[in-house]
Amino acid sequence: QVQLVESGGGLVQAGGSLRLSCAASGRTFSSYAMGWFRQAAGKEREFVATIKWSGGSTYYADSVKGRFTISRDNAKKTVSLQMNSLKPEDTAVYYCARSKYSSISSRESEYDYWGQGTQVTVSS
Repeated sequence: QVQLVESGGGLVQAGGSLRLSCAASGRTFSSYAMGWFRQAAGKEREFVATIKWSGGSTYYADSVKGRFTISRDNAKKTVSLQMNSLKPEDTAVYYCARSKYSSISSRESEYDYWGQGTQVTVSS
């Protein structure tokens, strides 16, 4: 059984920064790619960022490229999302997810374990 627990969300002004963390349980964390998704109120959940099992490859949604950075620490079983230059349109519940595979993917259907989400609110 895999459990993912996000933390680090909160309220921040536009232009500010937040760092989200996701702690994973389970012995096979390092074998799988990890991803971050988000869901704004009234909208469908969307892909944000993903990182390969080794951390050697990452991929971002165009909307966050250059502002967000995903990273992982396999020894600590954590994946993080550093969010800089935040905009009001970044407001959403952010979810950490574990991929079924080792390589990066932006497809929600390729993720099988999800955290409960953490709220990020960016005020203008």
